[in-house]
Amino acid sequence: MSLFVIADLHLSLGTDKPMDVFRGWDNYVERLENNWRRLVCEDDTVVIPGDISWAMKLENAKEDFAFLNGLPGIKIIMKGNHDYWWNSRAKMDKFLSENGFDKIKIVHNCCYPYKSSGICGTRGWISEKGEQADKKVLLREAQRLSVSIEDALRQGLKPLVFLHYPPVYSNDRNEEMLSVLKKFGITECFYGHIHGHGAKFAVNGIFDGIRYKLAASDFLQFTPLCINEFVQNDNLEKQV
Repeated sequence: MSLFVIADLHLSLGTDKPMDVFRGWDNYVERLENNWRRLVCEDDTVVIPGDISWAMKLENAKEDFAFLNGLPGIKIIMKGNHDYWWNSRAKMDKFLSENGFDKIKIVHNCCYPYKSSGICGTRGWISEKGEQADKKVLLREAQRLSVSIEDALRQGLKPLVFLHYPPVYSNDRNEEMLSVLKKFGITECFYGHIHGHGAKFAVNGIFDGIRYKLAASDFLQFTPLCINEFVQNDNLEKQV
């Protein structure tokens, strides 16, 4: 059993918005599938922190979900800024159940247990210079992250945090999200959203005591990133 992460799949199998019009995204669905099948086994888990499908409505995302469900492993999904199809938890669970998408799970105001860790997260929100951040949305997303982490802690699990928006980017800081990470002593955070040349300003490494990793699909060359070390270290601590 292994744990992987890859964000920003931007699938559009049921809609007319292919990403291969952008540099570096040529044949991206084929490349993603080939790399996924080469690395991921049926008993593995893959976290997808946002921007999964370009569909505007849930029913229009069916082809994208069918593609995902058909890939090896359990997929843990979270909301991104382009996931306009995202709906209430009840409606999404019903959609997955009715279509037999039994290998896709949702993290929304909760955590997903994985070994001795809890997969936690939420979308987050913007905190970039020149962009107006909605304070109400920032506070709501910070609260959702808190609820997700608290769910893990109640189950005696070590929280692993996955976000769509980066809490830190270049010289910009999302203080609302950072305060939650600090409050709960989070040491690792995986995120997406940043593409192309913007990746050179992304934080990849330890910043203020937290290790960050950009997991956008184009940055990873459409290859799921194995993050077993974070789970295995936790297991070793419990055996001491």
